[in-house]
Amino acid sequence: MSVMTQDRMTSSKPYLIRAIYEWILDNQMTPHLLVDVHFPQTRVPLEFATDGRIVLNIAPSAVRGLVIGNEWIEFSARFGGVARDVLIPTEAVIGIFTRENNQGMFFPEPEYPAVSAQSSTGTAPRLTSLSGGQAADDKPSPNRPKGKTPAGKTPTLKVVK
Repeated sequence: MSVMTQDRMTSSKPYLIRAIYEWILDNQMTPHLLVDVHFPQTRVPLEFATDGRIVLNIAPSAVRGLVIGNEWIEFSARFGGVARDVLIPTEAVIGIFTRENNQGMFFPEPEYPAVSAQSSTGTAPRLTSLSGGQAADDKPSPNRPKGKTPAGKTPTLKVVK
């Protein structure tokens, strides 16, 4: 009889993101990520975000060096003609879907990590644009509709056979 030393399993989210990404490519469609830009340690070009979210084309023709790891998604891409490095915690991903028909998988709103003692001293971390210019609050926009996709539809899960 073996004793389980870890009480909880790792998140299934990165595995699902990788699987849906492969499925989208296998169907000759264009994969896009919907990301919460306010999630801690998210590095995306904030000037292209709307209502605290950004949609990123992650097709092989649009990015370089894409790595969808268990903790991070990273790649380089051009935004407005400027090459930028992008770093996204997998927990910041709200959905992965196709540009052509919006099929894919959407996840619940991300749960922000507990506030550390360092940020309770008034020195809360701030997100900075990769261009180094703009800064954004690390709080979600109060005007952002919860559970809505860019098209304004409620996320749904479709069974893929």
